[in-house]
Amino acid sequence: MALEIIIVEDHPLMQKGMEMTLNAEIDMQVVGMASSGEEALSLVEKIRPKLAIVDISLPGMSGLELIKLLRARHDDLRILVVSRHEEDLFAERAVRAGAQGYIMKIDAGEQVVDAVRKIANGGIYLSDKISSKLLMNLTSGHDAGEKSPYELLSDRELSVFRMIGKGRSTKEIASRMHISSKTVDTYKARIREKLNIADGAGLLQQAVQWIREKEQ
Repeated sequence: MALEIIIVEDHPLMQKGMEMTLNAEIDMQVVGMASSGEEALSLVEKIRPKLAIVDISLPGMSGLELIKLLRARHDDLRILVVSRHEEDLFAERAVRAGAQGYIMKIDAGEQVVDAVRKIANGGIYLSDKISSKLLMNLTSGHDAGEKSPYELLSDRELSVFRMIGKGRSTKEIASRMHISSKTVDTYKARIREKLNIADGAGLLQQAVQWIREKEQ
């Protein structure tokens, strides 16, 4: 019986590319696709696939939030993250949220089949660099090495920071995250404190710069 997989990705070309790659394997079958976290939750309830491929950047609910909800509701579901975000900042977060693997979109064409197969068989698929970092953290009982200031941000704070960098207004961020504008302002204040940013203009400038460096 083929391994049943769903793809959670809002970019149609990326969806189609992964679907074709996976369906070309005799032991794999893409049985559904979703373009948002909310849609994915409903799809998993309906189809009950064995594995989900999830992007970090989704409209509305973030990929990290989706992974946490999927893990809480379906503890036997295997999850692979395929993202364009650099693994230094997001891979460890994804694993902590409940994913079993993380690959970069730029490498997805070469790695996705191997990653899916390894995760489906109970393994973990991460780069050697991230595997070593997680192992060091586990054995030492704390985070190894010096943290980037951005690693101090919670998952939700990081989501807000990214959307600020993409030019989203407070109202837009609130709508996408299904929270109040007041809560967004609270997140902004926490981000400024953690990143030692003096004011809102400085927050916007740093967020835009971060987006340019990390996501372009």
